[in-house]
Amino acid sequence: MRDILAFYSAVDPFAPWAEALAPLLPDVEISPADAVTDPERVRTALVWKPPPGFFARFPNLALVVNLGAGVDRLVAREDIGDVPITRLSDPEMGRMMANFVLFAVLRHARDIPHFEIAQRQAEWTYRHPRPARDITVAILGLGELGALAAAEVARLGFTVHGWSRSPKRIEGVTTHHGRDTLDTVLAGADILVSLLPLTVETRGLLDADRFAAMKPGAAFVNVSRGQVVDENALIAALFSGRIGSATLDVFAAEPLARDSPLWAMPGVLVTPHLASVALPETAAVQIAENVRRVSAGLPAIGTVSRSRGY
Repeated sequence: MRDILAFYSAVDPFAPWAEALAPLLPDVEISPADAVTDPERVRTALVWKPPPGFFARFPNLALVVNLGAGVDRLVAREDIGDVPITRLSDPEMGRMMANFVLFAVLRHARDIPHFEIAQRQAEWTYRHPRPARDITVAILGLGELGALAAAEVARLGFTVHGWSRSPKRIEGVTTHHGRDTLDTVLAGADILVSLLPLTVETRGLLDADRFAAMKPGAAFVNVSRGQVVDENALIAALFSGRIGSATLDVFAAEPLARDSPLWAMPGVLVTPHLASVALPETAAVQIAENVRRVSAGLPAIGTVSRSRGY
């Protein structure tokens, strides 16, 4: 009897993943989780936000693959036990994220929010463009996605500072690490980009005090996790002008509530958590490799540290 890879996602269609994985895993049955009739054969679960108790159904589970880079919703679950969790580390996801960050940085660097507001009021206004070198972009979180985004922003000539939990070196980027350097990084940023993972240490990290430490009128971009930000503090900072404009792809609760003031705030762009998504045709290679490794008794690549939360 073949092992089963069980798939679950309420937003990702099953067929493209099955089509991408089947040629790479000919000895594995690939099935939607709700169609599995022999749960003891399930050795791999490929999932995005599975419901509570989902993993308890599979007693021989050996590998959990998260359909994305953020694993905060999985590491604290009790129904997984000690089963290794891996996150996707697909180059296409990195490029997609870097492209979105570039778009957001350029949106604020070229004062596009100002022109959006002027257009709605039928006003012909002019703001002289600033040289990229005169604009400081601070990127919080220098993991795989953050490091690539920082390097790409620096490549366009911006002055880039990066902040992370531990020391990092990135060509063209001035890096900082440790909690005691964060306010200094915030104070120097014209554009602040959050690419932080959600952990015990980062939950609510960007609060009223952090926003108060920023330059008046600075721009804010969040493409990481909504819970990294105190959303009420962000709204207050936008109302007061401490934060001049924002590009927001993630929120504390998703979808964003229809009555959230963020929808209608001048200078704020809301997008529905799409800065970077997994693509079956490229991510399947890494998933298949890990399935084969675990089947052979080898450790999976990209295993998440439960103690760190990423």
